[in-house]
Amino acid sequence: MLMNIRHYGVRLHRYAGLTIALFLVVAGVTGAVIAFYDPLDQMMNPQLYEVSDGDKRRQVIDPLVLRERLLATYPEIQIQWVPLRPAEGQAIRFSITPAINPSTGAPYQLAYDELFVNPYTGNTQGRRMSGNISDGVENLVPFMLKLHSQLALGQVGAYLMGVIGLLWTIDCFIGACLTFPRKTRQPSPKKNKVSQFFIWLKRWLPAWKLRIYSTNRYKLNFDLHRALGLWTWAMLFVLAWSSVAFNLNREVYQPVMHLLFETQKIRPALIRQLQPNYHPQLSYADARSAATTYLNASNPLHLRQVQPFGMSYLPKLSVYQYRFVSNRDIRSSRGNTRLFIHADTGEIVDVYIPLGKTSGDTFTTWMRTLHMADCWGIPFKMFISVMGIVVSMLSVTGLVIWSRKRQARR
Repeated sequence: MLMNIRHYGVRLHRYAGLTIALFLVVAGVTGAVIAFYDPLDQMMNPQLYEVSDGDKRRQVIDPLVLRERLLATYPEIQIQWVPLRPAEGQAIRFSITPAINPSTGAPYQLAYDELFVNPYTGNTQGRRMSGNISDGVENLVPFMLKLHSQLALGQVGAYLMGVIGLLWTIDCFIGACLTFPRKTRQPSPKKNKVSQFFIWLKRWLPAWKLRIYSTNRYKLNFDLHRALGLWTWAMLFVLAWSSVAFNLNREVYQPVMHLLFETQKIRPALIRQLQPNYHPQLSYADARSAATTYLNASNPLHLRQVQPFGMSYLPKLSVYQYRFVSNRDIRSSRGNTRLFIHADTGEIVDVYIPLGKTSGDTFTTWMRTLHMADCWGIPFKMFISVMGIVVSMLSVTGLVIWSRKRQARR
């Protein structure tokens, strides 16, 4: 019976690995690069990001004021998300969506989806269609991000990478089980469970070793695949399951997490409008004031704002989302603590706390943060970059093992 299970496990591992191998090579190589997305993009596009030393002596303009100026200058655009804490001495990157053309009732056709604005003067330094590699080297890093997350195929690619992530997650457990030692046929003398466990561990130990001095290259390739997978298994699982969270969140990830863990129920879902509210009574500045007042005055949850991150308006819910780094966050730059402010009354209708409130949200926060290398600074970004190479290496070594065994069967 156990032999049959192992036989089917080998076949599942083989076919799952063959299905996802090439996708993981692409994801691994691109992931190794985009772990340093911001510094690489800034290095390759100084004309978009850098501001003059003379401008740096001026007072920084409020990002919400910059948003209003941009909307007045470019009537064909909408700006839903506003970054509230621009990097010192650098232009602010605004993400753009097309506004509705009142004469046709259809969205404007835009040749760009990002604007780079000098926060000291308000001047636009440049614009680009993010990820459009035909525009040249200025879009190389954004293109690699799109290749990593959606194979540069839009929503279809995102769903495909989500399915790949789900297969990868399942295959993580199958692959780990296949490294376990086979059950011995000869009956062993009666021993207590502790002794039996240590004997089992001793038999499992070779799976963790590399025969680096072996002259047989196939054995070394096999050891790289098996031992490297075991040593990095926990991080591989994090990368695989968080890929499902990014690309199949509502379809797969949330239902599974709701089943296994307690999670926060976001109340704005209860006040969803029959029709989107595109003309709220409160402005962005009013909503930010309401959030600041809540944090400084009532704040029954004792949240402490370390630094603001950004805010957006959600017309389908008729709420503003105010996002910031708090004392309940682990993200170093992209805080995920959120206040939801009613767009007509200014009431705080809900609060999302990423860490410590529920087990499911704490788990998800760690998964997403580790995947994005948004904690522990440069050393962890370097670790995630190395993990991208490891993912690619595991895929390549797995293909080599399959190829050699296929030749042997023939």
